[in-house]
Amino acid sequence: MGRIKSALEIALERTEAVKIDKSSINQYELRQQGKKLANEYLGASSSSENNPVNLEDAIKKTAKTDQAALKQGIFEVLVSQIALPASDDDKKRIDAIGKGLQLIIGNSQFTSLYRRLKDALARYLEEAAHYDEAIRRQYTPKLRQKEEELSRRLGRSVQIDPFQDPEFIAFYNQNMNALKENYQSIIDQVRDEATRIFGV
Repeated sequence: MGRIKSALEIALERTEAVKIDKSSINQYELRQQGKKLANEYLGASSSSENNPVNLEDAIKKTAKTDQAALKQGIFEVLVSQIALPASDDDKKRIDAIGKGLQLIIGNSQFTSLYRRLKDALARYLEEAAHYDEAIRRQYTPKLRQKEEELSRRLGRSVQIDPFQDPEFIAFYNQNMNALKENYQSIIDQVRDEATRIFGV
């Protein structure tokens, strides 16, 4: 009768075949470092820091053989941050993303593409402001009617904040989401094209 092996012996036998690939671990760590660097860069560019993170210097300080993995990490974070702006305050972030990606990609075709994206996002902000105004104006009679009804029932003057009215919120979101969908396709195209040019 053969000797019964312990669980530890079986585990050790199985792990003997697994070789630690130091190169893969190094590439992974460099990508993580690139992601961290990109997040710091975006954080610094959106605040009023005097010492913004310089991606170009960080890449130059990295060994040539390690730059591709570092750039990959930076690229992954920056390309994922291309999104519709919520307000004019997001313009700084959009500019920073574009500059960072242009540095990483280094392609005039992408520079032109990103310039067109920035123009589209500026149009989106203008349209969103007009939509907001038009939606509120269109819903005002219904809101006034609800306020009058409530005032009659409660015996005192009532004013309703439109964003506390579920019906208004549904109406608002439906219309704003239609606008966002029109522009989201542009965002998706830019992300796809950036990925293609970068060579991922």
